[in-house]
Amino acid sequence: QVQLVESGGGLVQAGGSLRLSCAASGIIFSINRMGWYRQAPGKERELVATISSGGTATVVDSVKDRFTISRDNAKNTVYLQMNSLKPEDTAVYYCNNPRYSSGRFYPGTYWGQGTQVTVSS
Repeated sequence: QVQLVESGGGLVQAGGSLRLSCAASGIIFSINRMGWYRQAPGKERELVATISSGGTATVVDSVKDRFTISRDNAKNTVYLQMNSLKPEDTAVYYCNNPRYSSGRFYPGTYWGQGTQVTVSS
């Protein structure tokens, strides 16, 4: 049974930092692309960042230079370091195993339960 368990969310003031973690089990973590999505109230879920099995990272423009994705295959864990947080970063953040096809990323099969990130102004 595949499980993705996120942690590290919370309430932070604008300009602050948080580090999210996602621990995976039940999958061969090292060969899977991993990623983070987020969903703000009233909005669709959107991709934030992905990292390939080889460690190549992709971060969307809205968080570039502020967010960093990384992975530790020995710990079956993917991280999202979020710096210079803004109120518009407020959302539930989800861990996922996205796919890459024809120049685009698509959500994969597995999702975590999500972790709430709230940034106050």
